[in-house]
Amino acid sequence: MKHPSNDRSGIKIKRRDLLSVAALPVAAALAPRVLSAQEPRRASASARGKIRVGIIGAGGVVGSVHIPGLRKMPNVEIVAVANRSLESSRRAAQEFGIPNAYADWEQLLAAKGIDAVLIGTWPYMHRAVTLAALDSGRHVLCQARMANNTAEARDMLAASQRHPNLVCQLVPSSGTYKIDRALGGLLADKRVGDVLSVEVQMLQRGFASFGGEMDWRHDPEFSGINVLNVGGTYESAMRWLGPGNRVMGMTRVQIPTRRDESGKIRDATIPDHVEVLYELANRAPVHMKFSETTGLSRGNEIWIYGSEGTIRVDNEQNIFVGHRDDKDLAAYPNPHEGQAHHRVEEEFVNAIRGLEPIKMNTFEIGVRYMEWTEAIYRSAESGAAVSLPLGA
Repeated sequence: MKHPSNDRSGIKIKRRDLLSVAALPVAAALAPRVLSAQEPRRASASARGKIRVGIIGAGGVVGSVHIPGLRKMPNVEIVAVANRSLESSRRAAQEFGIPNAYADWEQLLAAKGIDAVLIGTWPYMHRAVTLAALDSGRHVLCQARMANNTAEARDMLAASQRHPNLVCQLVPSSGTYKIDRALGGLLADKRVGDVLSVEVQMLQRGFASFGGEMDWRHDPEFSGINVLNVGGTYESAMRWLGPGNRVMGMTRVQIPTRRDESGKIRDATIPDHVEVLYELANRAPVHMKFSETTGLSRGNEIWIYGSEGTIRVDNEQNIFVGHRDDKDLAAYPNPHEGQAHHRVEEEFVNAIRGLEPIKMNTFEIGVRYMEWTEAIYRSAESGAAVSLPLGA
């Protein structure tokens, strides 16, 4: 997917693409259960036995997190790997002790003896691999940044619904595991009253790196409309605040060129500075700010202002709470044993065995954050608010 350069707003979404997205059927993706768990499936005889996993894209996070996580699970075996070349696949197979290496993902899916696939590629491949894997009868665990755009994400959701006997899971954003339960509890218990407004900033503390590296996250061919940690932050915020509706966005490309892996200077089109204003269900405004160009900033910070109190989360994810009669905020206890933790592989395997439903994350949640991200681009381009869900 190619996007023309734009110094003010970054990626331009073509009107033809918008119309095609808006015309897609969205009833399933927009059902009231969109944030609920995937229903637990009844385990087949094969699911109760050994689960054999093939890996498509054995990159850094897959090697450091997902492979160890899968190997902790009883009666699970990683049997195959496919990277971008046979040579790369063989290196990964040797490094991780995987018996079978394939030249590409199509060969891996054509092989027998694989029950589930872990997709660790960049977003541009997620749709194609997911649809093919489901059509071949495999369960799917897919890395975050669900797809290149909303249309692809909806295709993935629709495919999962055509195969209700297969488990589909998106790797969740883990950046707020430490605070998710504490914030969710504070807000659910109305400890600060009704939410009146929210401020979220996710800022890098370094200065703009002019002429810096163009990695896959800055390349729309591989990353699509995904930008900075916008989707992951919204995904996390939905855990505490629920989904938003009206969205207004402003984007900037402040580093106009970047150097690709060959050393060639290329125009940058994915924004490096994004500001978003959206509404919650109770019409409370949420302002989010993301940037790679905010030198010496205070980094990441969250403020939740309620009718009876205020919550602040600092750059180290310490939580502070104050109430109407307090003179200042005070540290809020958040013991480690009460915090959420990474259990993606455990949840995936348990869901295949019919022991629990997928909660973190369903494909429905992925469609939500992809729609929100696309709404930011639409608003930045048009200058108007965009309503969610898209096409409703």
